[in-house]
Amino acid sequence: MATGLQRNLTSSTSAVSASGPAAGPGAGDDARAVVRVRGLTRAFDGRRVIDALDVDVAPGEFVALLGASGCGKSTLLRILADLDRAIDGEVTVARRRAVGFQSPRLVPWKRVWRNVVLGLPGRPDRGLAVRALEEVGLGHRTDVWPKVLSGGEAQRAALARALVREPDLLLLDEPFSALDALTRIKAQDLVAELWQRHGCAVVLVTHDVEEAVLLADRVLVMDSGVIAHELLVGLERPRDRSAPGFVALRTELLSLLGVHPH
Repeated sequence: MATGLQRNLTSSTSAVSASGPAAGPGAGDDARAVVRVRGLTRAFDGRRVIDALDVDVAPGEFVALLGASGCGKSTLLRILADLDRAIDGEVTVARRRAVGFQSPRLVPWKRVWRNVVLGLPGRPDRGLAVRALEEVGLGHRTDVWPKVLSGGEAQRAALARALVREPDLLLLDEPFSALDALTRIKAQDLVAELWQRHGCAVVLVTHDVEEAVLLADRVLVMDSGVIAHELLVGLERPRDRSAPGFVALRTELLSLLGVHPH
């Protein structure tokens, strides 16, 4: 059962709770949402980037956030990660969460395995790091320095660092944006596989419509700080990018984003 709000971040009307998952509307009578947002507002210099936003994420659900630059999707992710506290409204998030950023953010003076367990309580557990690295295909890179990793390998190491924390919620902010096309496809497939294996909820911020349809159960299109559109992706997994249903959903999302392909 979820506890009450535990940290008052800015004022009596602005708080984030890092509790057990709280119940959210639309998640069902027995389900407990890992994210519950009500009336969330975030302004910069008087301009509202997020405007009275409501959203829920169910346990194990994969949600993709789409929208033009400046629509508020990365700001929302930072708030869910507890990296931005200057908010109004209520945000309740699962206590066990991990974040993957556009940059891998590996510490250059620590070997790869030490980066994976960096920040975990107690003594660094090499065995735990090795198992996590093997899961993302980097068992052979355990003892190298981060500078010798390719871009794709560095992102996989960052993913291992996130998953080793066994999160209930994994937050990903455009983690594949700097990768070449082939490496990006492989990374997307790996995330889909790991998500199904670990069973955690995922919130993915992306500009890539095809990536959203490939990975998500539900796609939220943000515009001017609100959820303007919601699209359920009912396609079977693994998904075929060339299948008619996939193409139709991709076309619909592009249209919602103001792109009208011929």
